[in-house]
Amino acid sequence: MHPKKEYRNDPGGTMEKEHVMVNRKLIRPSLTDVKEQMTARPQVAQQVQPRKKPTPPEQTFAENFYYVKQMQSRVPVAVVLTDGEVLKGTVEWYDKDCIKLTRNGSPNLLIYKHCIKYLYKDGEEAAQGGSNGQ
Repeated sequence: MHPKKEYRNDPGGTMEKEHVMVNRKLIRPSLTDVKEQMTARPQVAQQVQPRKKPTPPEQTFAENFYYVKQMQSRVPVAVVLTDGEVLKGTVEWYDKDCIKLTRNGSPNLLIYKHCIKYLYKDGEEAAQGGSNGQ
């Protein structure tokens, strides 16, 4: 039982607080009803909400990994530009917009990435089409 505050207006015009005890009955479902609801919910949730694949990350950093690997090993690369010109050298530096190609006997170049069609490792193996000689 919880005390309830009620206000009573007496003839003198003042408000008095009065504590009145009220009996409140708790209404709750039976145990079988609760068990039925618990077993029914997971089945409905699986049917209504199929699992979605998580969205792929916006950036994988594979390009950065490739450039760092080429810089550390100082592998000679051939850079093919969008106009078909082939430039050979080693990658010395890169950022989000360009790479610096260091060449022997020629000036070093700063090449914008949007001008690069593709690049590959330069050497006899690459010229023959890979390691299997095709």
